[in-house]
Amino acid sequence: MADKKTIGAYKAYLKEHLSKKRYTHSVNVANAAVTLAKRYGADEDKAYVAGLLHDVAKEIPAVELAKIVEKSSLDVCEIEKKAMPLFHGIAGAELVQTLFDIHDPEIISAIRYHTVACGNMPKLSQIVYLADLISEDRDYKDVKRMRKYAEQSLEKAMLEALRFSIKDSVDKGNTIPVSTLEAYNDFALISK
Repeated sequence: MADKKTIGAYKAYLKEHLSKKRYTHSVNVANAAVTLAKRYGADEDKAYVAGLLHDVAKEIPAVELAKIVEKSSLDVCEIEKKAMPLFHGIAGAELVQTLFDIHDPEIISAIRYHTVACGNMPKLSQIVYLADLISEDRDYKDVKRMRKYAEQSLEKAMLEALRFSIKDSVDKGNTIPVSTLEAYNDFALISK
């Protein structure tokens, strides 16, 4: 997929446009994504690229993100259009196409859905979603439990991750995108 020179260009861009902490997180997510891709039979190169670039738009000012989301050709529900913390996934999926000429649908989907998930979620998207949640730099209360699930089963890990995410959103009084609920229902049905 991407050669060392191309990966170097991605990293240079991220170093210039992200804080050191966010850059380190991006590299950690890329590494976690490769580990999960090896475990669950996904393309390791695509996992690395999608993991590395998943937060490419994370530190863009809100006004710019809103413009990108508004013009996006991707499927964006009304809930997402009103939830600024979700903009960076949509904007990132748009930006990698224009900045880096990345048009691989698996990579675009993985970046697009790394915060909200989606129904009929492709394997690479699941891997990046989980890698973002369990990367080495994460230290939230349940991270060890989530890492253990990720080692056992991709589907079980996704169900637990979505339960965690939905509960957190409900506890905070946030809205929940339809795609998140569709993903939860898919994995709940698989687990029965």
